Amino acid sequence: MMQQYVAEKKKRPDCLIFFRLGDFYELFFDDAVLASKELELALTGRECGLGERAPMAGVPHHAADNYILRLVNRGYKVAIVEQVEDPQEAQGLVKREVVKVITPGTLTDQSAIDEQKYLFLASIIQKGVYYGLAVCDITSGLFETTEITYGATTPKLIDELSRFQPSEIICNQEFADSKTCHDLLQKETITLSVQPDIDFNQDSIARFPMIDTTDYALWAAATAALLNYIESTQFTLPNDIKTIKPYQLDAFMILDQNARRNLELTETLRDRQRKGSLLWAIDRTKTSMGARLLRYWLEQPLLDIKTITHRQDAISVLLDNFILRQELIAQLTGIYDLERLSGRIALGQINARDLVSLISVLEKIKPIKNILNNFDDPYINSLNVQLQDLPDLMDLLKSAIVDEPPITIKEGNLIRTGFNSEIDDYRDATQNGKQWILDLETQERERTGIKSLKIGYNRVFGYYIDIRKTNLDAVPQEYIRRQTLTNSERYITEELKNMEDKILGAEQKLISLEYELFLEIRNKTISYLPQLKANADVLSQIDVLSGLAELAEKNDYCRPLLTEDLKIEISNGRHPVVEQTLGYGQFVPNDSYLDHHDNKVMILTGPNMSGKSTFMRQVALIVLLAQIGSYVPADSAKIGIADRIFTRVGAADDLAGGQSTFMVEMNEVSQIMRNATTRSLLILDEIGRGTSTYDGLSIAWSVIEHIVDPHYINARTLFATHYHELTDLAESTQGVFNCHISATEQDGKIVFLHRIEEGCAGQSYGIEVAELAGVPDSVVSRAREILFQLERDNQGRRLTVKKSARPFDGQVDLFSAAQSFNQTNKVIEKLKNIDMDYISPVDARKILEELIAEAKGKV
Repeated sequence: MMQQYVAEKKKRPDCLIFFRLGDFYELFFDDAVLASKELELALTGRECGLGERAPMAGVPHHAADNYILRLVNRGYKVAIVEQVEDPQEAQGLVKREVVKVITPGTLTDQSAIDEQKYLFLASIIQKGVYYGLAVCDITSGLFETTEITYGATTPKLIDELSRFQPSEIICNQEFADSKTCHDLLQKETITLSVQPDIDFNQDSIARFPMIDTTDYALWAAATAALLNYIESTQFTLPNDIKTIKPYQLDAFMILDQNARRNLELTETLRDRQRKGSLLWAIDRTKTSMGARLLRYWLEQPLLDIKTITHRQDAISVLLDNFILRQELIAQLTGIYDLERLSGRIALGQINARDLVSLISVLEKIKPIKNILNNFDDPYINSLNVQLQDLPDLMDLLKSAIVDEPPITIKEGNLIRTGFNSEIDDYRDATQNGKQWILDLETQERERTGIKSLKIGYNRVFGYYIDIRKTNLDAVPQEYIRRQTLTNSERYITEELKNMEDKILGAEQKLISLEYELFLEIRNKTISYLPQLKANADVLSQIDVLSGLAELAEKNDYCRPLLTEDLKIEISNGRHPVVEQTLGYGQFVPNDSYLDHHDNKVMILTGPNMSGKSTFMRQVALIVLLAQIGSYVPADSAKIGIADRIFTRVGAADDLAGGQSTFMVEMNEVSQIMRNATTRSLLILDEIGRGTSTYDGLSIAWSVIEHIVDPHYINARTLFATHYHELTDLAESTQGVFNCHISATEQDGKIVFLHRIEEGCAGQSYGIEVAELAGVPDSVVSRAREILFQLERDNQGRRLTVKKSARPFDGQVDLFSAAQSFNQTNKVIEKLKNIDMDYISPVDARKILEELIAEAKGKV
């Protein structure tokens, strides 16, 4: 037996082996030591030969799921080893083998998975500076793949991983050895497994016909490795994976990890909770699959106005038909998670209770179709056409499966009486046999006069007659003693033994036949998988659209106009999350206007706590909501499509990376300067505050000039600052304009009005805010004295900055000083394109040697 364990452990050294022995799963050697620590189990031992004892720890088989989940949630992989032959038929040791592998990215247990988000397993292949990426949620069948082969490839990879948030990554050795991988594992809790190169090669790609390419490509290599891994852990491939094609990164608005975090799209910054996020504020879905789809939409806003308009039109029709919408919502409420149920069907992992749940979904399809027939909208009509009520499948399941089946499928009581005559016969035999046992018990009590006589059953001795020792003198001579207990004796009779054989034979045949029939019904259900997946997709979309219509009505949202120009014009816009937190009508709305001419960069000043950050995030969230097709919190809105939203809001030390707050800030600024385009929306809060006043002011000034310059970024920007000197840019630089958030004093106390007004703020009210925060009176008073002295000493002085000579009256490029005297120098151009954050020492040396050689060639 120990040899069996060792053999299975050698096959899967990265897994903890749960080895079935009787009613327990046992772990041995290092696995036992680790499990005893992680699960707080008693560590014992077992003889393993040569006088040695192997450490051993075990858990009851009926409670194993909970223990396994605890291990998987901590990043471990678990392999389940079961008996795979009948012990009575075994010659020697019972054959055992791995029947299931559970990893953080392949969990399928509904109770262990967040129903409102996808659970992604990711595959990454790195070749130099290029990447292939594939992700899959095996519980729903969602599969995505792409390759990253141009631009700043490493940041793009990190952005995609930030979007998918995989629980587990498989990769090739090159990626595992990279700084990128090291940094990722430092910041995120992800299980990483290195797979052999053969899993990523052309032969591996060719093994899977669903990969839609005949040529080698990085996306295809990552996909093949992912399919290999799924097959090795699930011992099958999902039946719902048909054709796999790559998506293009530029098909959606790009949101990097900083933007997702700072805008609090799906979780809050402070405590990483859903409540308080944008998703929490707008989610009115009624199904788990709808909630996941809404999150998916939110994380990849659209760029195509036609597709956005289709969503808006559908929401508009739903909004205009209140009664029909309420009927639709009532049908969707509480509907079972068909998407994940389809995923389990595809893996062949459904039980009879799943089929009962499927019946409940199918029963709702026809009423939903009838409601959808009343809407005059092309998008909704196309969804309705795809929705199928599948009466043949529903009739089969309703006639075959009992209303309340057990969770297991090998213990009978699955098939409804009347569905199969042979099952009915066996069931009648077992039921009549058990009644015969009850009648015999009554008969024997009367015959022997022993009122406490009982007929019982266990798996070892079968049926028996139990008689207390106080009544042994009344036992008939034909009783045959089978077992002696402390307080009683157990007997059998020839008559009882003969009936036992009939009953147990019928029971075993009944259980076996029910299992066979269930497998037939399950296979029949699998044949409907394409229609079931289509239904899940349609129901998810209908749920999201009706939820967004409900949101628009209840929260008084408007339909935005999406355009290809670069204007953002919002009338009485509101922050969707803050408004919901405060309550409807309590939030102070504000107008917003940005264009590509005189109102390109808004410099926003005002006191701390006045609402500058809230306003800037508000604009970004309205743009984002508009581009998922939602209505937005405003009286009216005209949104020019944004290809990216960048945020530079707040910062903290990166202690693990050895970077100060200011360095973190400058890295973020650098990424924005390198990757922003004319179509981007930039949200920049307090650039330069992490260093000395003049250094910070100089950087902030230069950044604004770089952003507004038509030869450089030329992007729409909201720029909050306490450097009031920056407001002078509005007079000297076209495209820069000033706004401030108003505040006033009443009875010596500051009052925030939260209104955006033209011009710059008169004062910062920093001391007043400190007083509001409870800073001691003595400190506040002393601060006022020092402020008065500083203002008196510097009265009449104003910082002035000369215009620098750049193509449009701009300054030298913040990140390339050499460009000002040699625009065409190839060496300097190469230096500009080097990304110091993602270059290995070997590559750096190689590039340096090339540059030295080229420079010497020019001398």
